[in-house]
Amino acid sequence: MNREDLANLIFPSITKTIEDYEKEYPPRNLPENAKVTRFAPSPTGFMHIGHFMPALIDYVLAHQSKGVFYLRNEDTDQTREVEGAVEYIRTVLATYGLNPDEYEYKDLKETKGEYGPYIQSERKEIYHAFIKHLIIEGKAYPCFLTQEEMDAIREAQSKDKRRIGIYGRYAKYRDLPVEEAIKRIESGEKFTIRLKSTGDFNHKFKFNDLAFGELEFPENDIDIPIMKSSNGLPTYHFAHLVDDHLMRTTHVVRGQEWISSIPVHYELFKAFDFKMPKYIHIPLILKKDGEKIRKISKRYDPEAKMSFYEEKGYPTYAVIEAIMTIANSNYETWREGHPDAPFTDFEFSPKKMSASGALFDLDKLDNISKNYLSHLTKEQIYKEVLNWSSKYDLEFNEILKKYPDYSMAIYNIEREQKKPRKDYSYYSEIKDKTWYMYDEYFYDINYDFKEYNLEEVKKVLKTYLDNDYFNESDTQEEWFNKIKEMTTNLGYASEVKMYKEDPTKYKGSIIDITNIMRISLTTLDNTPNLYNIMLILGKDRITERFNRILN
Repeated sequence: MNREDLANLIFPSITKTIEDYEKEYPPRNLPENAKVTRFAPSPTGFMHIGHFMPALIDYVLAHQSKGVFYLRNEDTDQTREVEGAVEYIRTVLATYGLNPDEYEYKDLKETKGEYGPYIQSERKEIYHAFIKHLIIEGKAYPCFLTQEEMDAIREAQSKDKRRIGIYGRYAKYRDLPVEEAIKRIESGEKFTIRLKSTGDFNHKFKFNDLAFGELEFPENDIDIPIMKSSNGLPTYHFAHLVDDHLMRTTHVVRGQEWISSIPVHYELFKAFDFKMPKYIHIPLILKKDGEKIRKISKRYDPEAKMSFYEEKGYPTYAVIEAIMTIANSNYETWREGHPDAPFTDFEFSPKKMSASGALFDLDKLDNISKNYLSHLTKEQIYKEVLNWSSKYDLEFNEILKKYPDYSMAIYNIEREQKKPRKDYSYYSEIKDKTWYMYDEYFYDINYDFKEYNLEEVKKVLKTYLDNDYFNESDTQEEWFNKIKEMTTNLGYASEVKMYKEDPTKYKGSIIDITNIMRISLTTLDNTPNLYNIMLILGKDRITERFNRILN
């Protein structure tokens, strides 16, 4: 009996060879230097910002070079798969316009691309053909270590402060005769398939990462498992090798936590004499927590989850801009010179990534978002907040649909001017900052007139109503002159300067008069332009709100 007999026993139905698959998945017909990138998440949790950043970089690299950006579902760890995770990944990519050129959406029965299946659990026969090849070549073997034996090995290694893993004398079945292996398998013994490593941990090799530069690693000497015993699916490392080779991936973008896997991947590619893709290990995403800077946490930081931005209502443009800003140090400078260009026009460079980590700042995102929203038209703002509220605030959505023109007038306050007002960071904030304009929310109101005496407040409001100072045809200047006239008649200074020069002569200044009116109409002492608010509210609402206090 020989290794081919062993391979046929383990994989009796596998007749295709790796040469057959090389023909089935030929090199792609793409322009020179075109990049083939993949976003390859595991559906073991919902998408977070640590997934989004590499997906964005993948998309940019592929589209800048007229290459291919594809989506691969790495579902080999099926015991940890989270229901709905795959669909949410697809939703996030579509929301941000990062639509893959190739994909497979199993639930929609929709596939695009010639290099699939793009779901790893559907590629089992391909992996088995590659593993079978390794067994025939004597580069892999069945391992019969039980879980109890492996636990004992790890415990002993840990106690002796040795490296954890199956290597050297711990690789008990590495040189088991073929006849013995066949006998054990035929008797029904459980086994995994392990790579027969040829590495020497005391030897080092150099590896060039496009972001971190030249790195040095000890060779891998651990006989890593490449096929699980439970379901016959490969381990992450082996699936990575086969898929990236056959799908002709040129660049792998992933988090720096995977740098430690390079020796394993280096040996796997070498075992088949395949060319490795180029790797871009992106830095950790950090956040400032008080005086400390730490890694952003899925458990403790709500902004780590992509759902956070959708629920808050951040524009997709702002989120992309914020991520691009931390992805490349020169992006902000480029954006200043190209304010209207799509982000894909920016020439992304892995060398411009910060090896020490990317500091993600919500304040920075808010500023980007405020600037973006301030330049939208009233129609665009209305449409966006209507879309957002249809999912996250149904009550507000009904009000918006009831008053479209009125709402657009509210959102247009101080918008169509050289320096538009920057009030909103995200769509949910729009309700928080405009609720007082809607009668449906303006009830059971608590007023805080601060230092103003209630009787004086009533006197100001009654004077305004009795003299009919509001006329919708008045310009802002005409309206303001009437307020100044009322101010003087009530014993207040019509100019702030006058009051400051001799405060003993006046009850206060025109600021006090407008503040009293502002609080009475909105409950707030800080709002956009009061004239615009009154013009939109209209005479009837103004009268009703002032009378609410007078009565």
